[in-house]
Amino acid sequence: MTALGKLLRTTAFQLTLVYLVIFIVFAFSLLGYFALNTRRLITEQITTTVDTEITGLREQYTQGGIRRLVIVVDLRSRRPGSSLYLVTTATGEGLAGNVGSLEPGVLDHPGWLETNYRRLEAPEGSDHRALVEVVQLPGGFRLLVGRDLEERERLFGIIANAGQWSLALVIVLGLAGGFFVSRRVLNRVEAMTDKAQTIMAGDLAGRLPIAGTGDELDRLAEHLNAMLERIEALMRGLKEVSDNIAHDLKTPLTRLRNRCEQALRGSAGVDDYRAALESTIAESDELIRTFDALLMIARAESGQARDNMIEFDAADIARDVCELYEPLAEQKGLALKVEAPLAAPVRGNRELVSQALANLVDNAIKYAGPEAAKVNGAAAEIVLGAGADGNRIALSVADHGPGIPDADRGRVVERFVRLEMSRSLPGSGLGLSLASAVARLHGGELKLEDNHPGLRSVLALPRAGPVSA
Repeated sequence: MTALGKLLRTTAFQLTLVYLVIFIVFAFSLLGYFALNTRRLITEQITTTVDTEITGLREQYTQGGIRRLVIVVDLRSRRPGSSLYLVTTATGEGLAGNVGSLEPGVLDHPGWLETNYRRLEAPEGSDHRALVEVVQLPGGFRLLVGRDLEERERLFGIIANAGQWSLALVIVLGLAGGFFVSRRVLNRVEAMTDKAQTIMAGDLAGRLPIAGTGDELDRLAEHLNAMLERIEALMRGLKEVSDNIAHDLKTPLTRLRNRCEQALRGSAGVDDYRAALESTIAESDELIRTFDALLMIARAESGQARDNMIEFDAADIARDVCELYEPLAEQKGLALKVEAPLAAPVRGNRELVSQALANLVDNAIKYAGPEAAKVNGAAAEIVLGAGADGNRIALSVADHGPGIPDADRGRVVERFVRLEMSRSLPGSGLGLSLASAVARLHGGELKLEDNHPGLRSVLALPRAGPVSA
């Protein structure tokens, strides 16, 4: 398709044509209304003037007869800019007036009519148009009085001429404006199309151009760019997950193979085989938990879990998780308690919120043991909190462990990320990632704060649930 064809097919140009046609119809309707009313006004003025003159001439005829009427008409006919006058006998013979010729039959039809005429002493072919009134006087005489319509026709012609030039000017300016606007819009759309093609070719870092005008195309580009950033982040996360899975699962799978191979090559005792099988099952359970966590994160990030959102009390979840982990905390020498004096109703996925809070408690028990609390000079306890925070519900887990440095708090919520001090402890590096994904699913956030000393993890969720829900 040619450049001109593209231009003519743009929505902007077609809208310009529609508005141009509407404006032309409106302008011509206005001009037509003005012209017709002007014509009517001039006609009314002529009829009023002629009626007044005929009334006066009738009185002259009544007072002095035909002789006096002829004298008065003759005098009036000689005045500059006078009306049209004609007095005839019953047979049509002219007695007085300034009309040299009329259309045949005009004097035979009393009343108002428009006719062509020629004044006395005017050359042949110099006919004009006039509005005249014919009356029949007693005695069979006829009187014609009228006014030339040249002024009316001239004014009408001026309006018509102005309308034609206005039409031409409007069409030229409208088409020029349409081409300008359409070309500008088309250039921006083509720039966006070219960039979209490069993105489709695999360049996910590309972004649609923004002109900075704040118009609808800029708003569309901003939303699409935000979508592209999200897609790029998801693709980058997918790549990182794939790399991390390949890296982090290689070690346990290698251990499984080595233990099986060692059991086959070692002694054939029942106890040895049992120990090998038990260690294999334990390692397999750890792998299954890793995959379950990955599936739960994917479920949260996809938004599918929003279909199962209900109203529940976050304080009940805090108490349930505390009751579940209290024996494990006691084994580690930690006191686990809940601070949730009031109900904390919230809308969300109860299963995922419970799992996210459980992950936070599990991390606190794992890293904030009594030794770490003693080093920090604090009590060996973990406090679960649930309560209102404005239009949000906050579920918190506070410990007195080593905490997380500020520089690493944005990184620890990524999949399979484990800090150096935690590599010697069991875990997959997915606990905080799952908690962060659950918070985003609900339209909230996971905040990692200082507990002075230790770490305070806060799961902040909107009371009414996510907006899209």
